Amino acid sequence: MAKPSAAEQEEAPLVWSARWSLTARILAVNILAVALLAGGFYYLDTYRSRLVDTRIDVMEDKLEMLDAALEAARPDQRERLIGEFTRATESRLRFYAADGRLLSDSFRTAPPTYTLRDPDLQPWKRDAARAMDRGIDWIVGAPSYPEFEEPGVDRASAWPEVVETQHSGLETSRFRYAPERTPLLSSARIVELDTPQTMLMTLNARDITRTVRAERFRIAIVVAVVLLASVLLSLFLARTIVRPLRRLARAAVRVRLGRAREVVVPRLPSRRDEIGTLARALSDMTQALRERIDAGEHFAADVTHELKNPIASVRSAIEGLGRVKTDEQREQLLAIADEDVRRLDRLVNDISEASRVDAQLSRTLFEPVDVGIMIESMLAGRAARQDQNSEKPRIAFARPRKDTAMVMGDGHRLERAIDNVIDNAISFSPPGGLVCIAATRLGDEVHVRVDDDGPGIDPAQREAIFRRFHSERPEAFGRHSGLGLAIARTIIEGHGGTVAARDRDDGQRGASLLITLPAREGNSETG
Repeated sequence: MAKPSAAEQEEAPLVWSARWSLTARILAVNILAVALLAGGFYYLDTYRSRLVDTRIDVMEDKLEMLDAALEAARPDQRERLIGEFTRATESRLRFYAADGRLLSDSFRTAPPTYTLRDPDLQPWKRDAARAMDRGIDWIVGAPSYPEFEEPGVDRASAWPEVVETQHSGLETSRFRYAPERTPLLSSARIVELDTPQTMLMTLNARDITRTVRAERFRIAIVVAVVLLASVLLSLFLARTIVRPLRRLARAAVRVRLGRAREVVVPRLPSRRDEIGTLARALSDMTQALRERIDAGEHFAADVTHELKNPIASVRSAIEGLGRVKTDEQREQLLAIADEDVRRLDRLVNDISEASRVDAQLSRTLFEPVDVGIMIESMLAGRAARQDQNSEKPRIAFARPRKDTAMVMGDGHRLERAIDNVIDNAISFSPPGGLVCIAATRLGDEVHVRVDDDGPGIDPAQREAIFRRFHSERPEAFGRHSGLGLAIARTIIEGHGGTVAARDRDDGQRGASLLITLPAREGNSETG
């Protein structure tokens, strides 16, 4: 099995995200925060348990106080005391003998203090409330409590808490749900009156249910409001993030497919955030790509045009060899063919250089370069290769001090650019003429000036001479490809500089080409 690539390994953890759109993920994240807020329902279950426990503790304390009061009261005062107690606490008191018989019931000697309501006789809203209570209890995992049913025969054995108290002698309490699902609390206690009896207190604590439902309603309102706000904010984020990204993606697809010649990538000028920055970057990238494609098309057309002339000339010379009859004519045709082949070789080399220079510059790591030393070394090599008896123009170089003309760049490429400019100046200078070269630093720039003694450059042609395959020469253009200055400009601009043609500063006849490059930071003019 093939080992996954590094890119595939990096993308593997993100495979799950392909199943969810960005809008869905924004909604999920925001709704997750709301779900955490809804966890307040778990707190309410704990809150209800504390209320029940507190109420049972209060019941036990009141039973203890009632026990003390009954023991201190006379027998004829006990019934009145029990009635006042049940009315004050809204409870029901039963007394059971040791054998389990019911001795007395406060509901039989006085009006009932509470009524267990029949849920079948209540409106549907109560049924809905109880259904919601059961649903929330199931969601939060609330403990299950038994349902209360009034015993058919009221004896101590019908009440587990009474039986347990009679066996252990300790106070025992229970929590049950009344038929309408409100808490029914009970507590049993042994009392010593005329004879040992078990006192049972029951209480229908409807207020606990009302309090819990009220708190749940408040939390539900808060959750609903926050949920609505989260959904609206998520949709707003989706509108402000997802929609422009979708527009940019569609535009990028149209650019990739090339269905339209001029694909407009939205720049989103009103956006000052990262989306706007991305939109403008994509638009600029698309424009640069379109310009490169157009330049490639034009370059291919220019190459085809420039190659046709020497190829046609070579073909004519070869075809003419079969028709000529003298050696002199044959030598002339061979000389023409040789010159055209040399021109084709120069064209191919320069075309190859011109097509690679942009891509190579974009990957080159710039280093400090002393332009003065670089030009001096280049001129020394040129002088060593030059025939001493040739009538080529002389070259004069005003070398700056060391470490003065320092720039950041690719020394090999900069040398090629300056060498092309010097070659151009030499080609226009007459035999025995003078080509002057100077390199200086002015402020934050390094200037390289190349002056020649040629006929000069018409102001209307000073920009056109840097186009590929352009030339304005009085004669002998066959020795040049017309790409030298175009390559030089591409290299110089790749280093953040400029190259331009102008008149000579001294007012003499000829042309001056000025190369301007950003100086290396940390160096200053020393002389």
